[in-house]
Amino acid sequence: MALQVEDMDDQTRFRQLLKIPYDELLSFVFDQIKIRSAVMMFFWSVCVFIIAIALTVRINIAPYYPLKTIIFHTLLGLLIFPVLYIPVHELLHIIPFFVSGAKRIRAGMDLKQFMFYVTAHRHVTPPVQFKFVAIMPFIITGIVFFGLILIVPGVWKWSLSLFLLVHTTMCVGDFAMLNYYFIHRNKKIYTWDDFDEKISYFYEEI
Repeated sequence: MALQVEDMDDQTRFRQLLKIPYDELLSFVFDQIKIRSAVMMFFWSVCVFIIAIALTVRINIAPYYPLKTIIFHTLLGLLIFPVLYIPVHELLHIIPFFVSGAKRIRAGMDLKQFMFYVTAHRHVTPPVQFKFVAIMPFIITGIVFFGLILIVPGVWKWSLSLFLLVHTTMCVGDFAMLNYYFIHRNKKIYTWDDFDEKISYFYEEI
């Protein structure tokens, strides 16, 4: 039977580790990505790999396309595609929540922190499910667009490689959460959100 929020109050079974107001999430993200770990090393390595792909593509297409075409595709990759893709990214968070049986799935944004998020209101999320929700956009988007970069014509490789780089960096918040779980991998951590109060809670099973 799935755990309920009320179960988290049982101090013989659970201990509260964190209580993070949404307006402090950016600080939490920065704190986590500063911590060296296998998770963050993997994340930054992927970013460097994509930069290498983008630079290789840029060098190869330079002789074949006018500068204005390259500039246009640069804008596509750095700005237009990432903005248009935000709803898809959030949908890729929503799907695993929905499959797991979460009912009150909500999305929001905080433009001051330039953050977009999806949560399941008062849904207790076990660690495996949380990690699955967090990593899904990174995996699906990475696979799909890396494949597209391999098959699309010349200058489109440039715009898509830039988009993939921007999207990957946009996943840094997800990796910050994954890093927190990795650092505390000796603990079984449950989390739930109060969307109305804009607070995330993390509990350790004793």
